Amino acid sequence: MFHLLLNCSDHFEKYLDQIVSKDGIVECRDLTSKFTTDVIGSCAFGLEINALKEENNQFQKMGRKIFRSTSKTVIRILLREVPWLYKHFGYLLDDHDVTKFMTDVTRDTIQYRKQNNISRHDFIDTLIDLKDNPDKLGVNNVTDAFIAAQSFVFFAAGFETSSSTMSYAMYELAQNQSIQDKVREEIKEVLNNDDGVILYENIKKMSYLEKIFQETLRKYPPVMYLTRKPITNYTFEGTKIDIRKGQQVIIPTYAIHHDPNIYPNPEVFDPERFTPENMKQRNPMYHLPFGDGPRNCIGARFAVNQTKVGLIKVLTNYKIDICEKTQIPIQLAPLSSLMLQTTHGIYLKLTKIS
Repeated sequence: MFHLLLNCSDHFEKYLDQIVSKDGIVECRDLTSKFTTDVIGSCAFGLEINALKEENNQFQKMGRKIFRSTSKTVIRILLREVPWLYKHFGYLLDDHDVTKFMTDVTRDTIQYRKQNNISRHDFIDTLIDLKDNPDKLGVNNVTDAFIAAQSFVFFAAGFETSSSTMSYAMYELAQNQSIQDKVREEIKEVLNNDDGVILYENIKKMSYLEKIFQETLRKYPPVMYLTRKPITNYTFEGTKIDIRKGQQVIIPTYAIHHDPNIYPNPEVFDPERFTPENMKQRNPMYHLPFGDGPRNCIGARFAVNQTKVGLIKVLTNYKIDICEKTQIPIQLAPLSSLMLQTTHGIYLKLTKIS
């Protein structure tokens, strides 16, 4: 699947050249979402989406619709806290066109591959295997609804997590030129050892890029909170505070990531927070961009590679700067329901490196 990601990143590089040849001003959220849409289409569904070429691509439109913050979205999320109410009225607030789109795409893709005996060793192939071998999940049957739900989660994770993290990383690097220069040098050094080719093993060698990635996720966690339901009763040691089995618990990811007692000067972008030494001093549960445990993000590893390859392509070829349209400091949208959103676009200037 990694070679499919690299192929999409080459198209992304050519698209960047076209933009920079004009005035170099880019709106990062739009730019990166086009890239991530193409990657997900190719790597997960085996489809050539061409979001970089086609404005208002259907996949990209659906991705935006999933994560837009509206009063309807907030009401839907609040209603889920009252399961019996949501069971009867939740369907009135759902985006049925998004559900139908994901269901149809997944079903049609699986059907086409089975009829034509096509195998790409990607996400869809994994779903086909689960549907044909439900015993791997310990069940007798894997429904179409289950398959569509997995596709939805994978698409959502790859689309929003990667595009937003790329955008916020570029935003911070534009304001911290010394950090930008340092990571660019690391990327060049690693790639030069392999004739400039991006390899899966190469990315793991880029330790400073990893720190930047983790610090971006700390300061701008894609998901503002997590929910969990305990499978047994639990009492906090030394207290009378009980959590009952099945009671929903909300974990405030954004608040934890910005707690000055955990991360001093939390509004400062500092990749050194994620040196091995500093990480050992913190409880690993203080950093939860993808959640943790058996219910952590299904597309986490995919999102990591996608984001890093995209950043490598940008940093290798372009210098990132703020411009007159850059909002500093960035303002978060007050109606952000689950996913972190901003009130304005993230505008930056890219300049080709000779």
